[in-house]
Amino acid sequence: MTINELSTLMTDDAILAELGRRLARCRIDRQLTQAELAHQAGVSKRTVERIEAGASTQMVSVIRISRILDLIPGIEQWIPQPGLRPMDLIGRKGKTRQRASSGRKTTGADKPWTWDP
Repeated sequence: MTINELSTLMTDDAILAELGRRLARCRIDRQLTQAELAHQAGVSKRTVERIEAGASTQMVSVIRISRILDLIPGIEQWIPQPGLRPMDLIGRKGKTRQRASSGRKTTGADKPWTWDP
């Protein structure tokens, strides 16, 4: 693992800081100032400063900035489209799952409810 490689062992703040550094590098490589990027993305310069400093921000701001820096295709790698397994489609008769199921308790599920403590 290199020093700038993201890892699950990193804190949230460390990941935000690294992402901010990467966005700043992309901006600089494209010869844009923070003010120019902010104007093109429709966000404030302060928002660009905060993101590049590793501060938390709204997701829509990151998307707008990513669009200007031509990073949207990379989101596909970051959050890939989930694949459909053939057996799941057979079991659901071609319908895709809409919700996650919660864990079900198996202990006491068959017993009727009573007021007893």
